[in-house]
Amino acid sequence: MTIDGFAAAVVLQDGAWKCSLLDEELLEDLDGVITALRRVAATGPVFGMIAVDDEFFVIVRPIPGGASLLLSDATAALDYDIAADVLDQLHIEAPEEDEVDDEPWPEGDLALLADLGMHEQEMQLIVDESDLYPDEQLSLIAQRCGFGDQFAALLEKV
Repeated sequence: MTIDGFAAAVVLQDGAWKCSLLDEELLEDLDGVITALRRVAATGPVFGMIAVDDEFFVIVRPIPGGASLLLSDATAALDYDIAADVLDQLHIEAPEEDEVDDEPWPEGDLALLADLGMHEQEMQLIVDESDLYPDEQLSLIAQRCGFGDQFAALLEKV
């Protein structure tokens, strides 16, 4: 199965936001994303934003001893390894096929970007907005955190 989407590194360095694309094969490799983000030299916050197949997104923020994670749709773990890996790292069992109804639900830390202006309640509202594609949801998050223009420029390259 070919996975469509993108993985981006987002960095706040010396008061300026920078967004860059990560290798496409990282769309299927959570550990690879975490490793790539840890290699980014920055004095400010570093995190990753991943959009997969117009289905869901993942936000990855390296922290000492691991990563803070947010998966926009836990049901994606039934079909995508990276979503299953997120749940595994969160120590949450993947849903069973018969447990899933039509409503997706997020798993992870809805407050992982709270220090950057994206509070838990706002993140929940964006995650719950099922009419939006993952790149649109991530764009809203980028705007709220203050790097909307940089993120929009990155999306033009995808």
